[in-house]
Amino acid sequence: MSEATRWPEIRARHGAVAAPHALASDAGLTILRAGGNALDAAIAAAVTLAVVYPHMNGVGGDNLWLVYDAGRGRLRALNAAGRSASAADLESYRRRFGDAIPARGGAAALTVPGAVSGWWEAHRYSREAMKSPIAWAALLEAAIAHARDGIAVSAGQRRVTAATPALFDARADDDVRRTLWPIYHSERIADGRLTQSALAATLTAVARDGAEDFYRGALARRLAAGAAAVGSPLTLDDLAKHEATWVEPLRLPYRAGEAASFPPPAQGFAALAILGLLEGFDVAALDDADLVHLNVEATKLAFEDRNRWLADPDVVDVPVAVALDRERLGERRRLISRRAARPVNGTSSAGDTVAVVTADGAGNAVSMIQSLYHEFGAGVVAGDTGVLLQNRGAFFSLDPAHPNRLAPRKRTATTLIPSMYLAGGRPRFVYGTMGGEGQPQTQAALVTRMVDRGLGPQAAVEAPRWLFGRTWGEPTTALRLESRFPDTVTARLRERGHHVQVVEPWSDLMGHAQAIALDADGLRAGSDPRADGAAKGW
Repeated sequence: MSEATRWPEIRARHGAVAAPHALASDAGLTILRAGGNALDAAIAAAVTLAVVYPHMNGVGGDNLWLVYDAGRGRLRALNAAGRSASAADLESYRRRFGDAIPARGGAAALTVPGAVSGWWEAHRYSREAMKSPIAWAALLEAAIAHARDGIAVSAGQRRVTAATPALFDARADDDVRRTLWPIYHSERIADGRLTQSALAATLTAVARDGAEDFYRGALARRLAAGAAAVGSPLTLDDLAKHEATWVEPLRLPYRAGEAASFPPPAQGFAALAILGLLEGFDVAALDDADLVHLNVEATKLAFEDRNRWLADPDVVDVPVAVALDRERLGERRRLISRRAARPVNGTSSAGDTVAVVTADGAGNAVSMIQSLYHEFGAGVVAGDTGVLLQNRGAFFSLDPAHPNRLAPRKRTATTLIPSMYLAGGRPRFVYGTMGGEGQPQTQAALVTRMVDRGLGPQAAVEAPRWLFGRTWGEPTTALRLESRFPDTVTARLRERGHHVQVVEPWSDLMGHAQAIALDADGLRAGSDPRADGAAKGW
């Protein structure tokens, strides 16, 4: 079916890329036209996003990947999230900070930046297993040029900078002022251009020497020294021990296919549990008020399990099989009332992220999520490298009894969830979004709209969205609705006990979603007007 959309849906035969910044989509498309596959295109787009969308992600962050290799008929997951520093132990942090890790500054920059290892390992797989002709350095060319020559500052970066005054006013600590402000302060970019010469030099070294220099070479030594200078516990040894690892994706049957997502320490099982709970309802026949209500109620149940169990599976047992057990999901589904909202339990997660989705004419597909956690991460740059350090480690708990408690060389629970929907064992839809708490909710909205309601990717991405819980570091657990929902929907949800807040019609709070449909006769791609991106293909 066709739908009227604000942005056009892209149709392509050879390849497609959707990303939250148009320059990243351009970089991926250039690689596809040069003979690269979907994985090559995703790497080029991801590296470019690390430069052109610095408030949301960066070289100093993490990324997670779902990769479908059509030649082998295999779906793989790549975890490039960094572990905590060896010196970052719970008791020392409790003595210094009490009950919570600070969100900004060097103490928050306590996990190894994993993004470069993700790009490198994905490239190795593309070259060795998928026989790509694209050289490593070619994947970084666009990003290096944009960092060196400068770009127009995106509307999204301006919005986030204005909405994060604590990083850019008198409240900012000395290290933030000294390292972040010279590059990203609004006065620095008042002329509308963003130039990152130090980051360009770092990426040039990575293009020449690969991940080895970033984690174990001269660049690693500069990164470690820069981290130490802002009070981060990261050391050269922490960088040297880091590696990205391949893991098995999670899968859950939904309708005639199956949804696939990322295993712990990511919240993928929560995203799948929402769909598992919704499968017991005739989603296609629901009106908007019922659709939002049932999604929110399913989200509450899924988040109860996530908040209880999610942590690093290398350190603690995460009972994913229990959370996704079909019989248990059926029992928990009976807790959902069609008439009333359940009380809210548990804590929330937040974070800023970018999603990239790609596919090619051979059937290869990639969903990649990349993040610094909060906007501008820890707010500190590592020395002269231009690398903005993430604050993903601030999500560790300082409660000794919590499964996600801080410990040396441990991965924290993460909101990042690249995802796909497969039919007949092959990707049918590839999708992802930023938005912390909103990621599993938006993904459920995308799947139900594309699978149950027959919407195309662009229409599914554009349709009015909701957010239950917090994102972008906000404390509220209200149910936010975009104002494009009719007033009758708002009223009916309030009648059921939801604390509804109406927000702007195209809200950043709802995340920046991207989606591609792999049809029998080609590709259809959609990108989110809530961001600065584009879907492109050929």
